[in-house]
Amino acid sequence: MTKVARDYYGILGVQRNAGADEIKRAYRKLARELHPDVNPDEEAQHKFKEVTAAYEVLSDPQKRKIVDMGGDPLDNGGGGAGGMRDPFAGFGLGDIMDAFFGAAGGASTRGPRSRVQPGADALIRMRLTLEECLTGVSRELTVDTAILCELCRGSGCAEGTSPEVCETCGGRGEIQAVQRSFLGQVVTARPCPVCRGLGEVIPDPCRQCAGDGRVRSRRTIVAKVPPGVADGMRVRLSGQGEVGPGGGPAGDLYVEVEEQPHSTFERSGADLHCTLRVPMTTAALGAVLPLETLDGVEELELEPGTQHGMELVMSGRGMPKLRQSGRVDGRGDLHVHVDVEVPTRLDARQQELLRELATLRGEDEGGLATTNGKGGGFFSRMRSHRTR
Repeated sequence: MTKVARDYYGILGVQRNAGADEIKRAYRKLARELHPDVNPDEEAQHKFKEVTAAYEVLSDPQKRKIVDMGGDPLDNGGGGAGGMRDPFAGFGLGDIMDAFFGAAGGASTRGPRSRVQPGADALIRMRLTLEECLTGVSRELTVDTAILCELCRGSGCAEGTSPEVCETCGGRGEIQAVQRSFLGQVVTARPCPVCRGLGEVIPDPCRQCAGDGRVRSRRTIVAKVPPGVADGMRVRLSGQGEVGPGGGPAGDLYVEVEEQPHSTFERSGADLHCTLRVPMTTAALGAVLPLETLDGVEELELEPGTQHGMELVMSGRGMPKLRQSGRVDGRGDLHVHVDVEVPTRLDARQQELLRELATLRGEDEGGLATTNGKGGGFFSRMRSHRTR
């Protein structure tokens, strides 16, 4: 059976008349997507070997000529994916990119990294009542973060000493190795294992911070929380987080609000909701009732004939509307939901009065009023239903 030659042009997604630069660009794009350091999927690794082998063939004029004549220059047995080997075995994705984008001669231009690094952000949670969210608070907080070492002032060195150039990497912060591939000699670079990429070492570390330039300490700060904050919101305190290695600038401290549930009010954004329970006589006759709000006791007027489930709105009695800029833009509303309570136990006199009221109102037995405006109480509606 005749063996079909692999379509190396199709593997890279280029035309048969593609130039060397186009082939290189196609491979570079696929290598970024499929390299095991980026995509650990088994199928992606298989495709990476295929595109690498295809580039090895098409970038070599002699091997490409064999392909154009219908042959397969890699069809010589071997293992792996159809005899394809992985010429980049042992190379990281950074090494491949260095081979394409590195400076002339493959020399690295990264150099040593700075010992001084920015610090990380920190997070602390603060529990607030609804009243505290309304007014805002200033509260002392105890935080445990890294601070600047006062003994060495961040240098990490014992008094009277200074860092020295790393002898292993000569101050470059990295060590280089030369490996051969189909591209020729490829220079790869790795962070120096002695100085960890810093290019310098501290022969006599500070006895207080052990060369880190910072120590952990518990301290007290004042956090100012603005009015209108809600559960889950975060207030940023700039520069109050962790000091960075080598005495680097501190990160930020975020204070996350945990709003405690309230016994009376439920919050919905800037609006508040509460339930007001009133006797049926009060709902029928109307009244002016005292209502406890977050601003104190205020009067709420119930109109005569107030129905169960009605919602009364008190404008501007909700929570402050806190904008992203930190400014407060007015307040929300307080929504009062009326719950009309019907008595469940009546003495003889109360029952007599209710029957008298029902008679005066022309209501039938059972005290039920008409619902459709056509007359007839509960029992008459039952009779009309049975005769249909």
